[in-house]
Amino acid sequence: MGIRTIAVYSEADASAAYVSEADTAVTIGPAPAAESYLDIGAILRAARSAGAGAVHPGYGFLAENAAFARACAEADLTFIGPPVEVIELMGDKRAARALAARYGPILPGYDGVDTGDGALIDRAAGIGYPLMVKAAFGGGGKGMRLVREAAGLPEALVACRREAALAFGRDDLLLERALIRPRHIEIQIFGDGAGHIIHLGERECTIQRRHQKVIEESPAPSLSPELREAMGTAAVNLARAAEYAGAGTVEFLVEDGLFYFLEMNTRLQVEHPVTEFVTGIDLVEWQIRVAAGESLPWRQEDVRFEGHAVEARIYAEDPSGDFRPATGQVLIWRPPAGTESLRIDDGIRTGDTVSTFYDPMLAKIIAHGRTRDEAVRQLESALGATALLGLANNLAFLRQLLRHPAFVDGELHVGFLEEHDVAGSLSSKAVEAALIAASLAQWQDDAGDGPGYWRNNPGEPAPYVLSAHDRPWTVHLIPDPRKPNEFAVRISPGEIVRKVTLVDMALPDVVLAIDDSRLALVLAASGDTCWVQSESGAIRLDRLPLLPEPARAGRTAGSLRASMPGTVVAVLVEPGQAVDEGTPLIKLEAMKMEYTIRAASAGVVEAVHYQAGDRVDEGAALARIIPPDDRRG
Repeated sequence: MGIRTIAVYSEADASAAYVSEADTAVTIGPAPAAESYLDIGAILRAARSAGAGAVHPGYGFLAENAAFARACAEADLTFIGPPVEVIELMGDKRAARALAARYGPILPGYDGVDTGDGALIDRAAGIGYPLMVKAAFGGGGKGMRLVREAAGLPEALVACRREAALAFGRDDLLLERALIRPRHIEIQIFGDGAGHIIHLGERECTIQRRHQKVIEESPAPSLSPELREAMGTAAVNLARAAEYAGAGTVEFLVEDGLFYFLEMNTRLQVEHPVTEFVTGIDLVEWQIRVAAGESLPWRQEDVRFEGHAVEARIYAEDPSGDFRPATGQVLIWRPPAGTESLRIDDGIRTGDTVSTFYDPMLAKIIAHGRTRDEAVRQLESALGATALLGLANNLAFLRQLLRHPAFVDGELHVGFLEEHDVAGSLSSKAVEAALIAASLAQWQDDAGDGPGYWRNNPGEPAPYVLSAHDRPWTVHLIPDPRKPNEFAVRISPGEIVRKVTLVDMALPDVVLAIDDSRLALVLAASGDTCWVQSESGAIRLDRLPLLPEPARAGRTAGSLRASMPGTVVAVLVEPGQAVDEGTPLIKLEAMKMEYTIRAASAGVVEAVHYQAGDRVDEGAALARIIPPDDRRG
């Protein structure tokens, strides 16, 4: 479009890909979002210094912040989004529910002005369980809890207030009756300044963890034409009543052939590419055109839908560890090549460091096909051709999810991931291949630099000791003296014996023939840690010393350590307090997610080393619990 782009970035993002891709980039503050990306004054100063004429707020942070939109207008900057009044109206879930009730059903609930705990507990009894506690101002899954029975409500209220205050600056809450197996479907709407509003179809956003989306697709599978038309009409009518302009979404829950208003997002959504694929309309381009005063050129009947599109979000997280976010250096990022039917939206590159300060989403891969089956197969294949090494991620999980029979059959509901065991374990053959590849890489290093350690029996093959998934393995490589690229390999425990041919090793690429199977792997190492991308996903291997090290004092029982860097948001116990196994001790927040540290066994809290607001490093001792009979004094 011939528009000069200006990026703003925090100190943590100074080397980010988007910063170098922009025409100009301006730093706005330290890594914490409150001191950079949420600092309205800093962003406006950056805009003035770079000579900007407009501001696109992106997906999150200030994208739905009415005060930011108003500040842009006062600074003579065009805000690429809806009018301030619309952001205020739809950002208040209570007001949005009241308006939406005119155009479609809403779930029973309480959204009154008295949001004290006592009032909410009283009202919950009348609404009935299960119910949702939700932040009255905000979205994106933050400040939200499912409560199945009355006993769990007080704790949920405390947690939701804390999250809402941190994320949105207000801790007002509301209650809604919960549907247990609904689908989450959103309608993409678009309006211009002349009051012309259309919708661009729906997106299925049902596959979620922690109320945050993982897979999105358009159109939604197994949706009747009547229900599709009814939701589209309700969304357009709501947007027209709100005098909407620009891109936005109206979100619904669907169950048993009925739909209920959930919320309206007054911004571009992360998953907008699936709509762009099936409609051929560039939503970002038209956001800019409408903000510049242009009118939409389409009537509703002009919008055409072709094929099916599916998007997968790639996160730095551990699916087998309750989707706990991961941090670390990106040793390898190698996405597949984009094509007319495959789109790559990524925010990382090899060498980047993923920190705890921001959302763990790293990239999106979007596939388009003539049918849903074709699009899903394309996406699964593209994920298989993607390499991401250096930190835990959900690439393998996404592939397993796309292959799951219930997903393939379109049997979707928001509890899908809780109902189905998708995060399967790595295959034994994948672990074997990773162990062999890592040992051969070390063997080549040893051959080039001399043995890495002294042995008193040079006739015995060199052992390589590695840990995979907290289990130690020993690999013996026995080269064939007549064929230097062929080895007999012994792996223990298990006394596994394999014939291996090193076909090629031009790191990071490794090609092996193990018995009769030829495998292409990707390998990257940092210090004593090695990552191998296999058919089953990324496998982390840690090189261990031949002689075991003495146990560290900090690893002894009773010492609770942070599994990742983060911020303490609440301390729930005090020294001297007796606790049972599973008692909540400390709440940590990292990468927009909150985690509860619980007691591993019964005992007495001897010490708590941090308080709310403190930042902690990975491995930091948070507290110490001693058995009751060891209590001093």
